[in-house]
Amino acid sequence: MSSPSVSNNVTLEYPHEGVALVTAGNGGAPGHTTTCATVSYLADALDKAIDEGARVIVLASSVEGHWLEHAYLEDIRQLVMGNAATGDPAGWFRSLMTLNRGKAVTIAAINGDTSGGGCELGWACDLRVAEEQARFSQPEVIIGVGTGIGGTSRLMRLIGRTATAEAVLTGLPLTARRVYELGGLNRLVAKGQALEEALKLAKHIAGLPPQAVAGMKQMLGEDEDLNQTQGIENDQKISQGLFANAHSMESMARIQARFDAGESMDQIYWNKGETR
Repeated sequence: MSSPSVSNNVTLEYPHEGVALVTAGNGGAPGHTTTCATVSYLADALDKAIDEGARVIVLASSVEGHWLEHAYLEDIRQLVMGNAATGDPAGWFRSLMTLNRGKAVTIAAINGDTSGGGCELGWACDLRVAEEQARFSQPEVIIGVGTGIGGTSRLMRLIGRTATAEAVLTGLPLTARRVYELGGLNRLVAKGQALEEALKLAKHIAGLPPQAVAGMKQMLGEDEDLNQTQGIENDQKISQGLFANAHSMESMARIQARFDAGESMDQIYWNKGETR
């Protein structure tokens, strides 16, 4: 299954069944900053992938040494002055909503430095795989502005208030290893390995029961905005629907039969005890 480029610097392809790969290129702005045009095309690509049946989306970059960097500052200046930007600025919010609350699981394959709004797109993904040389920064305070789309609120939930305070109050970059050790990354890999590892993870998730993956994605998104009691109630509501799903009923019967026949959890679930 294939799909043409969404634009000349954002492409969409399908490397595995149920897996979409969205790759953002250089939008032509100085410093590899991300233009409104690029992020608008990105939002279109994410929506297109879901419309075409993707259950998992990997978001990657084709720019050597850079993932998605912060917004093209001239775009912001022109918008503040009431003028047109390079593209529709709503693309930032559309992309964030699809990455965090859309129907597909999203994985950031981070091959290099990322900053500002680019970081915030990564924080919105469900999972993040980064190469060890990558750096993460929220330089808004240095610019004289603020983190407008999750660089403070979402990052605090990922790595804690103390580390987030350092990041947003100094504007200095955090190494990929530090972000990984703080819990903000799922995988830390060698240079050149982020995309391969992300696609491997995506293929695994795409092979799981789709109704369960969709339900768990829904829980993760909705529970972020709830307290613990409300979250448990929400989990119950979603889970009850999953338990009653015809495919889930058949799966439970099949797995229980294997337990009844003497197989272990390692044999049934985890392929010889594979762990992460």
